[in-house]
Amino acid sequence: MSQAKFLWPNRNSKGLFDCSNRPIPLGLWTCIGLDRDMNILQIASLLIVLAGVFGAINYLYLKLPSAIGILIVALFASFGVMVLDLVYPALGMADAVRQVVLDIEFSDALLEGMLGLLLFAGALHVKLSDLKEQWLLVFLMATIGVGLSTAIVGVGFSWITGMPLIIAFVFGSIVSPTDPVAVLGVLRAANLKKSLETKIAGESLFNDGVAYVVFLVLVSLAFTGADGHGASFSDAALLFVQEALGGAVLGIVLGWLTFRVMRRIDDYSLEVLITLGLAFGGYELAVYLHVSAPIMAVCAGLLIGDIGTKHGMSAETRKYVDAFWKLIDEILNAVLFLMIGFEVFAIAFEWNFLISGVLAIGLALLGRFAAVIVPVLILRPFREFSKGVVPIMTWGGLKGGISVALALSLPESAWQPLILTATYVVVLFSIVVQGLTVAPLAKRVGKETEIA
Repeated sequence: MSQAKFLWPNRNSKGLFDCSNRPIPLGLWTCIGLDRDMNILQIASLLIVLAGVFGAINYLYLKLPSAIGILIVALFASFGVMVLDLVYPALGMADAVRQVVLDIEFSDALLEGMLGLLLFAGALHVKLSDLKEQWLLVFLMATIGVGLSTAIVGVGFSWITGMPLIIAFVFGSIVSPTDPVAVLGVLRAANLKKSLETKIAGESLFNDGVAYVVFLVLVSLAFTGADGHGASFSDAALLFVQEALGGAVLGIVLGWLTFRVMRRIDDYSLEVLITLGLAFGGYELAVYLHVSAPIMAVCAGLLIGDIGTKHGMSAETRKYVDAFWKLIDEILNAVLFLMIGFEVFAIAFEWNFLISGVLAIGLALLGRFAAVIVPVLILRPFREFSKGVVPIMTWGGLKGGISVALALSLPESAWQPLILTATYVVVLFSIVVQGLTVAPLAKRVGKETEIA
């Protein structure tokens, strides 16, 4: 294993300061319930309350896009707690909040719960008829594009830090997936052409699923036995086919069976419940069968959102199903960005780590540019592209919660704290800087942008 060019300081298993000896006045934290493990209901209640409070602060004062505003308010609150902890260290506030953040287990909460609902909700509002016109570009960007981005970021990050190349490729797969919910929420304000919005949505949805499978494959190679798979390339290839193809087949089968059941029912409340059962149950079944749960959720959502709404629902049911999943989408998105803001307590604040993260921003943008431009160049002899497609798709490829969750899910190693910190820096820049500037960019160059 090659040695790092930087001398990374010793940390505990999560890359955190060891604050176990700091006294915390138990009476204070007992009053607010932070001195003991919180159950899932208490955690969910706390997240919903904070998302509502921070959302109201954003709406009244910051007036930013909802998810981004909540993230920024959460960041300010987090840094405020840290500053107060420096001024009054006896309170132990940072330690108490850090413990709550770690108890939430962001990675498990997103990858094994929220992600399925978010991807299903996103896919539900993308029509297959629209996606069919853009399928080739979407396919190339979600396959070749993800591979290129992973390779470019991995090689660059290995050169910057001295990290072993295979582990650097894991980092590349972590910062390659884009966040469909975040980018679409921002781009809707730009009033883009339908074809461009469909292309961005479809690419982001499948990009997430494919990047997750690539991540699992690379982890199985980089960390022998981490996923119960061997470390050979043949095993990795088999894992990729099993995850990707198996997830797609399962999603289509479950979506079709659900559609056939819904055709026989005309009760909007029951049909809403059935779609919720498909999203929850299908995701867990995919996890149990060791196939890609994100790809399953996307395929099932696309089928129900198009064929299911056209031929299996009444007009009243369509209205309620659409409204329900839009609300679920907004609520989970708000909670997700709130959690990202508080995950600052889980990263290691070291200059070497932060500098690597800043440099990784450039690598991530370069990788995203390659993921967009190469498929466009491949297809250019066969179709015409407007000049606004590449800059909007590049700058609009926002990173989000899945990247942070994947970094947190890594097996413990000497490199995990660095990867987590660099990932967090990339995600923050993407959401805050790119997220707040992509709509003006789209308005300036994208109003007439449409793929022929």
